Amino acid sequence: MNNQNSIDKLEIIGLMSGTSLDGLDIAHVQFEFIDNKIDFHLKNCDTITYSDHIVDKLKNYQHLSIGEMLMLDKEIGRFYGLKVNEFLERFNLNKSSINAIACHGQTIFHQPGNGFTYQIGCGSTLAYLTGINVINDFRTRDVIAGGQGAPLVPIGDFNLFSNQAESFLNIGGFTNISFKKDSKIIAFDISPGNLPLNFLSNKLGLEYDKGGGLARSGEINQELLTKLNSLEYYDQNPPKSLGTEWLEAFFMPALTYSEIQNTLRTVTEHIAHQITKVLKKETLKSVFITGGGAKNEFLIERISHYFDGKVIIPESTVIDYKEAIIFAFLGARFLRNETTTINSVTGAQKDVCSGVLHIPGY
Repeated sequence: MNNQNSIDKLEIIGLMSGTSLDGLDIAHVQFEFIDNKIDFHLKNCDTITYSDHIVDKLKNYQHLSIGEMLMLDKEIGRFYGLKVNEFLERFNLNKSSINAIACHGQTIFHQPGNGFTYQIGCGSTLAYLTGINVINDFRTRDVIAGGQGAPLVPIGDFNLFSNQAESFLNIGGFTNISFKKDSKIIAFDISPGNLPLNFLSNKLGLEYDKGGGLARSGEINQELLTKLNSLEYYDQNPPKSLGTEWLEAFFMPALTYSEIQNTLRTVTEHIAHQITKVLKKETLKSVFITGGGAKNEFLIERISHYFDGKVIIPESTVIDYKEAIIFAFLGARFLRNETTTINSVTGAQKDVCSGVLHIPGY
């Protein structure tokens, strides 16, 4: 790629779809790079709910054949393209004003130890349907360089939100944290987050446990809590990351389903315990919480119960769209030929400019 560091004003559409499968977040962001300062403005945003058909396929991806997986990749790409076009029309945006779409995609496999990570949502399909350059596959090059390919959000945390807190916690399908230690940025996945909580709520016919109300009504199963807290992953040193494969192999089999409220209460306590264990170990004084879990009032209460520092819950647009904003930022850095990963975070041999560019072709 040609060096494009002269590009100091960019408009990017960031697309983020997490493991919770609660929808596609779309963020239209303007960035200005002035000297060593980065200003950003979230101009428009929206969340698009997946159809039951797509959610069912994504939840059961492990049962799909290779052909069916490739078809789903194209289907998700078409879905993204349709929804971005609708977004552009709704907010009266001219495609020529958008420098690129930066797309995380939907993670299907994440096995950096085996040398691969795979997010579906065909970039070429998305580029063709929208007529806009697309950057996706932000994780693979880091894995090739020996890294975890995750987390990627910390580079945005410390470039866009560094004045907010000492540490940044995102509670999505999994929980992940970033903070500075000895002038280096450290980040890793702490524990599961919304995935098991939503799974348990689904068993009661609910999409999720709103505000943590069901968990609040339950009682802690001490035997289960001890078992979860004893999982080997929690004793590993970073860099480290979690995927649904780990969840299905080690976490979910430990759960009990006879009294769902009690299991929800126990898993909530477990998540709060693992988060605050890290906050205390790293002697952090404040934490900035985003992701869907930031709206789980009971979980936030349990984190505040264990943590003596300051818990910061930002405005709702930041809670909902921080990751989409940051993937837009990664897209801007890619276009400027700047690194998009931090090797102290991912464990790669070096920082890399990761991503794949798809050009519409017309």
